[in-house]
Amino acid sequence: MSGRDEAAALVAGALSRRTPDARGRFLRELLAHTAAGLVVIEGEAQASEAVYRLADAVVARGCRL
Repeated sequence: MSGRDEAAALVAGALSRRTPDARGRFLRELLAHTAAGLVVIEGEAQASEAVYRLADAVVARGCRL
């Protein structure tokens, strides 16, 4: 199992232990903590780029709906 698969399994397991109405909040908090971790590990510029790319993907998806 790759690191990516292990991470996906970890998140899926954490989501399965939450009620459906709590899952969105969990994912938002996970994204926020991940961005904060990127600041520490890779620096503010790289973390900002990752967050902006995520936001762009969200906006692009919203335009297609």
